[in-house]
Amino acid sequence: MGFALRLLASFTLTWDCFHLVLGMTEQEKGTIRNQVVEMFEHAYDNYMEHAYPADELMPLSCRGRVRGLEPSRGDVDDALGKFSLTLIDTLDTLVVLNKLDEFEDAVQNVILHVQFDNDVVVSVFETNIRVLGGLLGGHVMATMLKNNKNKMNWYKDELLYMARDIGYRLLPAFNTTSGLPYPRVNLKYGIVSPLSRTGTESDTCTACAGTMILEFAALSRLTNESIFEEYARRAMDFLWDKRQRGSDLVGTVINIHNGDWIRRDSGVGAGIDSYYEYLLKAYILLGDEVYLERFNTHYAAIMKYISQPPLLLDVHMHNPTINTRKWMDSLLAFFPGLQVLKGDLQPAIETHEMLYQVTQRHKFLPEAFTTDFAVHWAQHPLRPEFIESTYFLYTATKDPYYLHVGKSVVDSLNQHARVPCGFAAVQDVRTGNHEDRMDSFFLAEMFKYLYLLFADDNELPFNIDDYVFTTEAHLLPLVLATVCQTCSKNITSVELKNKEDNVLSHMCPSAQTMFPNNPAYAQKIRETYRDIVLDVSSQTSTERERCMEPSQPKAFPSLQTKDFVANGMDHVEILKQMGFTVVSTNDGRIQLTHTPDQAASSQNGQNGLKFIAEIIELAQAQTRGEMTSFAVQIISPPFLGQVVLAAGPAHFGMDLSKEEHGVKGTLTKATPYTACLNVVNSDEVHGKIVLAQRGDCMFAIKARNLQKAGAIGAVIIDNVESSSSDSSPVFQMAGDGENASDITIPLLFLFHKEGTILLDALNENKNVDVLLIDKSKQLGQESRDVEKSTGEITIHIQIESADTQVAQLELGVSSQSCRGPESRENLDENTGRLEKVQSQRAVGLPSDAEQEEIEDYTSVPLDRKEEVNTSEERDKDEL
Repeated sequence: MGFALRLLASFTLTWDCFHLVLGMTEQEKGTIRNQVVEMFEHAYDNYMEHAYPADELMPLSCRGRVRGLEPSRGDVDDALGKFSLTLIDTLDTLVVLNKLDEFEDAVQNVILHVQFDNDVVVSVFETNIRVLGGLLGGHVMATMLKNNKNKMNWYKDELLYMARDIGYRLLPAFNTTSGLPYPRVNLKYGIVSPLSRTGTESDTCTACAGTMILEFAALSRLTNESIFEEYARRAMDFLWDKRQRGSDLVGTVINIHNGDWIRRDSGVGAGIDSYYEYLLKAYILLGDEVYLERFNTHYAAIMKYISQPPLLLDVHMHNPTINTRKWMDSLLAFFPGLQVLKGDLQPAIETHEMLYQVTQRHKFLPEAFTTDFAVHWAQHPLRPEFIESTYFLYTATKDPYYLHVGKSVVDSLNQHARVPCGFAAVQDVRTGNHEDRMDSFFLAEMFKYLYLLFADDNELPFNIDDYVFTTEAHLLPLVLATVCQTCSKNITSVELKNKEDNVLSHMCPSAQTMFPNNPAYAQKIRETYRDIVLDVSSQTSTERERCMEPSQPKAFPSLQTKDFVANGMDHVEILKQMGFTVVSTNDGRIQLTHTPDQAASSQNGQNGLKFIAEIIELAQAQTRGEMTSFAVQIISPPFLGQVVLAAGPAHFGMDLSKEEHGVKGTLTKATPYTACLNVVNSDEVHGKIVLAQRGDCMFAIKARNLQKAGAIGAVIIDNVESSSSDSSPVFQMAGDGENASDITIPLLFLFHKEGTILLDALNENKNVDVLLIDKSKQLGQESRDVEKSTGEITIHIQIESADTQVAQLELGVSSQSCRGPESRENLDENTGRLEKVQSQRAVGLPSDAEQEEIEDYTSVPLDRKEEVNTSEERDKDEL
């Protein structure tokens, strides 16, 4: 194909010497390799002993997870189909680890005992990559052993026939006008049958629809039935056609019927990741250059907008200069490996080094972490993406540094995830608590990449360079590019704006090109980011070890109600330590049930009681009309006080409700506009009220930077284009969890619509003077009548048992004081609610005051679990 398709390249003697001097000895590599095999045996044998034929092992309970018999985990259970998922997903891993007898037994078990005619609704995405991919990988390995190793002589393509069966059961999901598949299908009844219990969904994620081509094309070429590849191509074509033509980016969730983007944030992590992966790998496997051209187009956009070395931050697909979040999810850890395949090694090394430091800091890569590398979501379900990229970087560079990275992963798994019946997911990387799950991808991917990292070529039963890895690490042979001569080519052409002439755009990287006899190349790149994650070493201190000690529960600091962020995972975790059970309700709120005995310590339980008291006090204050609304009033000519913009307050800084005449000043803009770094135009800012844009950092950081530059006040403008006080409840800026008493200037928040009015005024007039004030005290208002919220408290007492009393306090607050003058006729459009339960207490709190988009995320890839909710999470600075 004119494409070498090999990552392993010949290295000079310089590299060999470097390996011997600074790397691992063959004996050390062999010891770790044997350790990996023993770990795999521990996981696999426990699955076979305690769980098979169930789909997954529950390693804490030492039993199998059977769908319908265990409490539902929601969408994550859609990966389970009563088809011995873990066994199928592990087939080709057994061969890679030279467990050939166990592989033969496993294939016989699958053939004899697995059947797919089950009345169960499954994820199309998960079933494709795990089950169809697992069967194809198993078939390819069985055929290879039969032809080359004189084993499996009895095998007669049974796994391929099973793959064809499951393929046809997935095809009904593609019956849409767009060609994008439904996110779920009933294995027995399909989509349209009244018995299917599915087919009502309208949205799917980009990765869900765009991660079918490898498995479906392989199935077509192995069976000579082109229908599978045609359906997968059609979905890929549609996604490409729906890209944003200005930025060449795609969104995260799309309507499967009309192609409208439901979620427009664009990144390389959850919800999009494997779409980009399959574009490049479809070219590698199938030889169709259209896929490569599309990948190169997307990749250029990624590196232009999303890549902020070493970070990879989501942006808005229509306005890619704006970041939509300030945290990253763990699934993007696959991207450095994809960059190795692309041949762009420097950013791959940079991002991988950042991820490794985050891993060192938290023992595992948290499910999500902030741009300052703190935990955003604390779970770690034993994901393999980081070790996948480690393997590809080592394969491309032979830098022994990556062997030591792999060893650290092996050590962490054994020390912090190993349990008597397997390996358990980590529920919280900060406490070390476990979760009763061991996903099938742990056996399918983690041990495969770990073993390959430490294995030499002669220790593998086949040449690994003859295969491409699917997103589930199943092995498909490169010879498939020549198998099906009747398969139609993708005729969609691509006109590139800047077609790359670089040879690396069309072939794998050459070690001699990227590392010309320079063993220090990768080291120099890593050195630049050596200290990017602070306190890496301190995270292994005695204090951190105490956090991992179950016998000494950590007493979390008290959380104040005014600082609480409903969707802030750190705050939710603190509430759990305080004895609260957290449940999300259908109307967007959360319900908290407080049981003091379930607190991590007596002190945490007392903090929970204090939190409850603060909520009651807040509710009573709202009922008495003590919640004040604020405004930014333009008082200079030609406005003369006639423009009053509804604003939200901050929970820190000057209390404007206590300032009789507010704070008056001349407007200017901060440079940089986000005010997340030191303000460079301090001369212009000094003595003025400064405009800054929301995003990239906490509100308190902006306030401190502006105050340091001499500002007398600040107005923070929302970075979400569609936001407006007309359609959103009042937004209140929370602090950063630290003592903010040092912030003395006043801050107000404007939604984008109101902020644009202020910016236009500043652009069109030489001097603009504004007043930051309590709305009841604005200039030109003769009456001093305060627009107070009206509310009603209803107490419901229900006796559940002799010793358990539930009292519910519900507060309905009219939105009159939260609106600008132009919208007072719509007083009932937005109503804040607050519920409270004492003793066995349930507290319902509004989630974030701001909703950028109301979206359904139920169709995001299910092996991502908490990632499903990634885009629902609000920034930690919201309340």
